[in-house]
Amino acid sequence: MKTIIVACGGGIATSQTVAVRLESLLADNGLRGEVNVEAININSIPTYIKSADVYVSIAQQGEQEYDIPTFSGIPFLTGMGADTEFEKILAALRAG
Repeated sequence: MKTIIVACGGGIATSQTVAVRLESLLADNGLRGEVNVEAININSIPTYIKSADVYVSIAQQGEQEYDIPTFSGIPFLTGMGADTEFEKILAALRAG
């Protein structure tokens, strides 16, 4: 099973919103139960990054870089560019 982590400052509001949106999109694409999506707070990234396949960040810039594909979660909050960003996430999941 693949894992996507979604991180924001508190791991409660925005990351949870994006995680739910991603789960819905994954289900719509026939991937229900094949990808685990976890909402976490940004301070927990070192713990979760080792077991994640994709990282979706809510931060707009200035964040540390990681060795896994990283995508912006902002489009899933605003709805602008969400389809494009989701296609990139799907490609990363299929490649990994």
